[in-house]
Amino acid sequence: MTRAANSAPLVDDPANIRLGFAGFRAPNYHPYSWSAILNGYDREALAAHCPCPPIIDYLGRRPPADFGVSGARVTHIWCDDRDDAERVAACCHIANIAASETELIGAVDAVLIPVDIGGEHVERARPFIEAGVPVFIDKPLVDNLPDLQQFIAWHAAGHKLMSSSGLRYSARFAELQERRSEVGTLQLIVMTMGMTWEQYAIHALESVYPFLPPGGWLDIVNTGTAGRDAVHLRHGSGVDVMVAVVDGMDGGFGCMTLYGTEGHISAQFDDSFQAFKAQLTGFITFLQTGTPPFPFSQTVELMRMVIGGLRSRDQQGRRIDLTQPLPA
Repeated sequence: MTRAANSAPLVDDPANIRLGFAGFRAPNYHPYSWSAILNGYDREALAAHCPCPPIIDYLGRRPPADFGVSGARVTHIWCDDRDDAERVAACCHIANIAASETELIGAVDAVLIPVDIGGEHVERARPFIEAGVPVFIDKPLVDNLPDLQQFIAWHAAGHKLMSSSGLRYSARFAELQERRSEVGTLQLIVMTMGMTWEQYAIHALESVYPFLPPGGWLDIVNTGTAGRDAVHLRHGSGVDVMVAVVDGMDGGFGCMTLYGTEGHISAQFDDSFQAFKAQLTGFITFLQTGTPPFPFSQTVELMRMVIGGLRSRDQQGRRIDLTQPLPA
C-alpha cells in the first residue's frame, strides 16, 4: 500500500485514492464537512441529519463544480457510534461503513482522523501508523509532551502522517501576507480566537506561523485562565505575537492584525470551505507525490507552542523557553 521513498507516491494508484474516515467526536462535525467537500453531498439528507447549521450554510452556498478533489474519494467510514457513521454516509455518498477502525486497514489507501482532541490522537492513529497507512490527523496533533514524542518517533521511523489547522490555508490570511509591506517593518501581530486553548489555540498559532521564519520562536507566557487564555510569544526576528483565545468569543474568531512602523492591516477568517478544501488537497497531493506541503518540523514547533501555553498557564504565567527541549 505504501512506498518508502519520500519522493515517490505513498499510494499504489495516485489517480484513484480510497480514503477512510476514522472517528467522530461531537461537537466537531468535520466528518460531514470534509466528506461533503471530497464526495459531494445530498442536500436533503444533510439538512435532516447534520447538527451543525454553519456547515449546511457554507456547503449550500457552493456550486456543484466546487466539490471534489481530483484523484481521491471517501469510500469508507468508521465512527465511535455506528449511527453517526450511517448518517454521514447517507449525506456524503460514502459506500462502506466499517464495523471497526481496523477494518479500514487494507480497504483504503489513507485515513483521516477528524477528531480535535489532541490527547486521543496517539491511540486513534496507532493502528493505522503501525500498519503503514498514511494518516491525516485533525488539529491539534497533541496536547501533551509524551504524545508529541511518540509522533516524533513514528515520523523519524518513516511513517507518513500529517496534521494542520485549516486556517493555515485561509485565503484572507494569504492576502494579508501579500499586503504586509503596507505596515512597514512588522512589530506586532495580534490574533484572536474563540473556544479553548486546548483545542483552538492551534488555529490561532498556525494562522500566525507563516508570517515569521520557522524555528525562531523564543518563548511563550500565558497570563490567562482556562477558557480565557492571554498569551505573549516572542520571536527571534524581534516581532511580538499576542494571542487571545476566549471561550464564547465567537465575534473574535480568526481575527488577525499586523502592526508595523508605518501602519496596520487586519483580516478575519471567513471561508471554511475554501480553507478545508485547500487543506485536504494538501494531504491528497502528499499521497500522490510523497512530498508534504510543509515540513513535519513545523508541526512539532507548533505543538511545543501549544503545550508551552498550557504549561505556562498551569504555572501561574511562568515564561516557557521554546529554544530548549520541554522538560518531561
